[in-house]
Amino acid sequence: MTHVIAAPCIADYSCLEICPVNAISPGPLDDAFDEAEQLYINPAVCIDCGACRDVCPVLAISQEKDLPPHWANYAEVNREYFETDV
Repeated sequence: MTHVIAAPCIADYSCLEICPVNAISPGPLDDAFDEAEQLYINPAVCIDCGACRDVCPVLAISQEKDLPPHWANYAEVNREYFETDV
């Protein structure tokens, strides 16, 4: 299982700073950061530790299985970001 960043994300990168495996992108030094609508979790890298969820100021991060139905598509949004942009 992996964690997913959904719609409420405000690109506050505290989650990125705490991730022990660097599964979250783009970072503030990445070229894509200014244009990014949100941050994304790479499901192939995420170890499901939950550290990112605990520091998110807007509660935008959930386990994929726990995503509210209206945000269920964000699992694919996160996955696609890493298939096309990274």
